[in-house]
Amino acid sequence: HVQLVESGGASVQAGGSLRLSCAASGYTDSSYYMGWFRQAPGKEREGVALIYNSGGSTYLVDSVKGRFTISQDNAKNTLYLQMNSLKPEDTAMYFCVAEDERWRPVHLPPRESDFAYWGQGTQVTVS
Repeated sequence: HVQLVESGGASVQAGGSLRLSCAASGYTDSSYYMGWFRQAPGKEREGVALIYNSGGSTYLVDSVKGRFTISQDNAKNTLYLQMNSLKPEDTAMYFCVAEDERWRPVHLPPRESDFAYWGQGTQVTVS
């Protein structure tokens, strides 16, 4: 059973930085791909970043390119989202997601329905 626990959300001023972390447990192979979604109040969830092909490929939604970086530490089973130059429009609940690439192919942009495993979310507020 895959479990995902996010941390690192906070309230920051525009232009600031945050690093979100997602600790994963319950699986041991590299066939899982992982990513981040976000949901702002009154808006649909949006796929922000994805790391797949056993970590060899990444995806970022256009609105965060040049500001956000997705990475993972396989030894720690942890996914990261480094967020720089934060803007008020980045304010949202950020969710970590995971799925087995063997059973559910990667779609770009990522879709909510692609992922069976979701964390509880961590709040990012930019003012």
